[in-house]
Amino acid sequence: MTRWVLLIAIAAASVANAAPAGRRIVAVLDIRVEGMPDSVGKQFERELEEQLDTNAFWLSTGAQVRERMKFSTKWNDGCLIGPCLTELRTQTSAELALLAALKAEGTSYGYVVTIVRTDNGRVLSQESGRCDVCTAKEAMREATLATIKLLNEVPDKLPDEVGERGAQIDLAVGKLVRHMKSDQRRWKRRGIGMLVTGLGVAAAGLTAYLVTDSDPTLAAVGAGGGLALGGIVALTF
Repeated sequence: MTRWVLLIAIAAASVANAAPAGRRIVAVLDIRVEGMPDSVGKQFERELEEQLDTNAFWLSTGAQVRERMKFSTKWNDGCLIGPCLTELRTQTSAELALLAALKAEGTSYGYVVTIVRTDNGRVLSQESGRCDVCTAKEAMREATLATIKLLNEVPDKLPDEVGERGAQIDLAVGKLVRHMKSDQRRWKRRGIGMLVTGLGVAAAGLTAYLVTDSDPTLAAVGAGGGLALGGIVALTF
């Protein structure tokens, strides 16, 4: 009986947390607060949830994410970026994950918000800011607006990074092949020139040797032969 009650509760929670069709799910993966009460993180999350365009996005809060992920046998809480985020996508259907860091030092406040893709675990975008003389409320407002800005800038269809890298590799290989062919043609032209020149020099030297029986002409024959051999090698390769 207890088991059935637990399963029904899990199913009910899943239905309650399910995003309406057509909305992009954003999972709040980590909010770190330094120099301020922990409640600031929850307040930031609430403000983001209230101001985010609910027609385009569905925010899966940190509590909801933790509830979903505790039933996974593959998940570790230390996963923030990288391929391990595919498990987050599997369990929550979130296309994007949000990381936020809020820090206070006296009257200075800073924030860093990061949007990560859950399909490949790569950072999609990031924004940071700092206010040297302001209040926690003002800093939180800036962090919230920065997060909304990043989410609104996410393209409707995320770029296919694997496909793009493959295309870049194909392009680079194509350029290399064309370059090699160009070099090959250039070397063939040089080889033909060397072969013709070498044969000409060798023929002239041999003729002079036969007429004059002079040793220097043998050097000309040898030099011509060397050029011809170089031309043959260039043509061969």
